[in-house]
Amino acid sequence: MESPLPEVPLFKVFSFLDVFDLLRAGQVNKYWNKVADSDRLWRDLCLKKWSFYNFSCEHLGPQTWKQFLLNQIRHERRMELAQPEDFIYKKTTGNLGILGPIAYLSGSGPSMNGREKSVICTVSSKRMLYAWDAWEGTMIWSSPVQPSSIKLLVTLPQVHLAFTVDLEGTVKVWNCQDEDALAALTMPQACFSLEAFLTKDGPFLMVGNSEGDIYTLTVPELRSVSKVNAFNYSVDFLHCSPDKKWIFASGTHQHILPKVLFVECLLRPSEGESPLSVSLPFSSCCRACWAPRRANRITMMFRRASFKKTGFSTFDLTLERTGGRTAIQAHQIASFLLPVHMESPIWMGVSDGNMIVFESGPYLFLFTINGLQLQQFDDHELTICNLWVDSLHVLTTSMDNYLHMYMWEEEGRYPYLKSCFHLEHIRNDYTPSCFFPKAICDNTSVVCVVSRSRETSILVMYSLNV
Repeated sequence: MESPLPEVPLFKVFSFLDVFDLLRAGQVNKYWNKVADSDRLWRDLCLKKWSFYNFSCEHLGPQTWKQFLLNQIRHERRMELAQPEDFIYKKTTGNLGILGPIAYLSGSGPSMNGREKSVICTVSSKRMLYAWDAWEGTMIWSSPVQPSSIKLLVTLPQVHLAFTVDLEGTVKVWNCQDEDALAALTMPQACFSLEAFLTKDGPFLMVGNSEGDIYTLTVPELRSVSKVNAFNYSVDFLHCSPDKKWIFASGTHQHILPKVLFVECLLRPSEGESPLSVSLPFSSCCRACWAPRRANRITMMFRRASFKKTGFSTFDLTLERTGGRTAIQAHQIASFLLPVHMESPIWMGVSDGNMIVFESGPYLFLFTINGLQLQQFDDHELTICNLWVDSLHVLTTSMDNYLHMYMWEEEGRYPYLKSCFHLEHIRNDYTPSCFFPKAICDNTSVVCVVSRSRETSILVMYSLNV
């Protein structure tokens, strides 16, 4: 009888396998099963699949990493195969005002215990912040009426916090349980962008203002850590990379060249030294997305020729040390312009770093970063007015009273994007919306904001009946 391969090299071989191949390997014999069941192998697979999410063993509970991963895959599979009749439909009643920004306060990422509720935050024109239980379809909290209208909202679901900024430049931190905000800070200039992120040192908030400044603040205290002037114009976009190493900053002004800054320099500023940064040579940036599974890759959407042409450019960022100096290098790896006859998109998203999804009129397109069209979907009759993308889902809404769900296929399989299901915004109501409907989702819920009059909105919540 041949002696089995020693455990260490066998473990190394297994580390190159995907989920399904590792499951098959564990069925060969008891020895292979023991190695294939290693918690470290399954934790590495979790980190590879959800590298943008912060995992900790303390929150894992009694389950193993293998059980956790397989449970998450089952949740994703249920959503992928769901039909409209599989959802429980809820909609809000009462005068909520016009609902603006919307975000998940909890439940948006992989759940360590599989039982975390999907809680949604919405901002209202009534100068209030609401929190909703998406499964029950009920409001669970509302803030007091604020002195000024809230214009920006971001959340940090990992720590169940929401962040807002109003027209007067007041930044607030909310836990959506207590009546008042945990902290408030009034900025000296108008704020145009917010970005919250969680690092090994805790949560932080970045604020971009009208003067081109980027403030980095502690959470929840809102204590200033650093202030950097990035441009001479407003900072309209702030996007942190999945590994929290880079921050992308840009504005819509045609003379602004977007920048990528090294986050470590903003969290631990050195007196008298400018933070490490690099400019990307494409002005008129209108969108940008980091690749979820390639933390150093960013794709920008830009305009050319008096905004009649739209293009995409992709960069890989590296930190390089030469001659005793450290600098950020931006390596352009792909760029292309859309055909002139194609209607310019407003929204975009990315998946594995090699594909771009965007809308154009009533159609949804999937292109490679080099400009090769892979797929075209025509699931809407009217122009797609909102596109929402994460590492698993793509949601489109239009004025035809429907939203449509797509899901990314695993890398290397075809098709790359799978059309899943159609849901009505408001059942049996064909009154046109006054404002563009927008939707977000996780593995168990889909939430959509629809405005049926100029005074109020309706929040539609679908929860998967599991």
